[in-house]
Amino acid sequence: MSDLRDSLLPPAASGATWLAVLRRYITFIVVANLLWEIAHLPLYTVWQKGSAGEMAFAAIHCTGGDVLIATTALLGGLLFLGNARWPDERYLAVAAFAVVAGLGYTIFSEWLNTTIRRSWGYTDLMPTLPAIEVGLSPLAQWIVIPLVAFWLARRPGAAAMQLIERRS
Repeated sequence: MSDLRDSLLPPAASGATWLAVLRRYITFIVVANLLWEIAHLPLYTVWQKGSAGEMAFAAIHCTGGDVLIATTALLGGLLFLGNARWPDERYLAVAAFAVVAGLGYTIFSEWLNTTIRRSWGYTDLMPTLPAIEVGLSPLAQWIVIPLVAFWLARRPGAAAMQLIERRS
């Protein structure tokens, strides 16, 4: 019975690896999305019409949403395409799934909230995709940040990520 149970569990070394990769990925996702949300505030109408408190709330609220999207997209990739040896195996497949899922959700959410619900709006500074009027900055955000996060997460020697891990 013990042999069967042991054969179903990932090796101990992989368990430590997946946890370290997950920590680096999520840490980068949180920090990078917060910085991106702050940087592209001038592209949204809250920059022109909102108070400092409303802008701070928007940046923090949107960062929380970004973290939920990124985490859910990664979890989906792991459930559908990962295996017990991830991240040593199937890393690229899981990463591709997560990036595409995050980007797909972002396109839908931006369209829904700017066109249908009108929960937020873009200023004239925001470049948009003509057919659906979705902002290019959030699309770039959901391409650049996850790709860099997945790249850094596999690089345990990256100095900045080691510093972050030591503080956690």
